Amino acid sequence: MHTIGEVSTMFGLPVSTLRYYDQMGLLPEMPRVGGFRRFGPEHIEALRVIECLKGSGLEIKDIKRFMDWCAQGPSTYPERRALFDERLTEVDARIAELEKVRAMIEFKRWYYGRALAEGNEDFARSIPADLPDDVRENYELAH
Repeated sequence: MHTIGEVSTMFGLPVSTLRYYDQMGLLPEMPRVGGFRRFGPEHIEALRVIECLKGSGLEIKDIKRFMDWCAQGPSTYPERRALFDERLTEVDARIAELEKVRAMIEFKRWYYGRALAEGNEDFARSIPADLPDDVRENYELAH
């Protein structure tokens, strides 16, 4: 069993957030010893899932619905699976957007590295022969 301070450190979350999660009913029935919350393995696992769902863009009210489904037992497996299918689609879309951002950043790094080496931007008048394939598309879009 872990104290709220230990769990706060473990997850990098403020104690107030852990208390909020408990008050919102996101954590399974939590024992108290001498009035203090004690986090067992089931609470640690619940927090891992909560933080995963939060990181996927899910709102607290929807995380609460998921945790309620968990408390209802196996009959809610289809709903839980559908939620994770939805989250995976959302995360994949975010990754695709970030890959575009990353490609542009790589292009600009290459571009300014070349400008530094040549002391100017004259090379930008035509598509350079040594442009890496993974940034060529961004170069063509930019010119």
